[in-house]
Amino acid sequence: MRNKPVGATPLQCMEDWRAAQPPAYANVPLTYAGRLDPLASGTLLILIGEECKKKDQYLALDKAYSFSVLLGVSSDSGDVLGLTDTTVPTTLPATKLQIAARQCVGDITLPYPIFSSKTVVGKPLHTWAMEGRLSEITIPTKSSTVYYLRHAGTDTLSATDIHAHVHAKINTILPVTELRKALGNDFRRTDVLAGWDTWLERNLNTTWQIAHFTCIASSGTYMRTLASEIATQCNTRGLAWSIERTTIGTYQTLPFIKTGFWRGRYR
Repeated sequence: MRNKPVGATPLQCMEDWRAAQPPAYANVPLTYAGRLDPLASGTLLILIGEECKKKDQYLALDKAYSFSVLLGVSSDSGDVLGLTDTTVPTTLPATKLQIAARQCVGDITLPYPIFSSKTVVGKPLHTWAMEGRLSEITIPTKSSTVYYLRHAGTDTLSATDIHAHVHAKINTILPVTELRKALGNDFRRTDVLAGWDTWLERNLNTTWQIAHFTCIASSGTYMRTLASEIATQCNTRGLAWSIERTTIGTYQTLPFIKTGFWRGRYR
């Protein structure tokens, strides 16, 4: 078990864990079960030795998250590490956000984020996106179950504060210089930050809502997509402002009541 910080990749986090162990772990097989986006944080399950062979079982485990949605802004990546494409200042009452959350509970089918590792015709979606060829494929969808989703409050930030936070968060990611990842051009960092600079210029002296949620869902539920869906239910746009995975395990729902319990978990 490892807590992945914002800015680190799962691979970096796993290798940091290995480096902190005795020399005997130097050649022990390691893998991780369940990716986290570079700007997401939280529980990362690291499998050691023979447990690596059970990766599919670990991948199927349920997950709990705390995540926040920047309302009125969308991006092509579904989070702040993307090119902004819609800006509509939005003020929503708590009741509307609570209703939107309830509407997403249960079995749900959502598209994969276009900047994800989901393979389509032999290539990850993010490669199709970077090649500008998304029109040649059908974006696949993922069916999953949202067991619990609750609005946990709303904050308001100025555009200036949002801009500063975005720059600081993106710059936590170490520069990517590997030639095999050249297509991504260091997460498009230069273009993304320039886009947020333009966003600030156009939205000086405005304020924006950030809605907070807690969620328990089955494996494969993307919080980036769920953030966008919550905003859509409120007739606006939204992106994932922050994502923290808090628990991995097996969640048992109880009949006739809107709750459940963890039969086994890592946190």
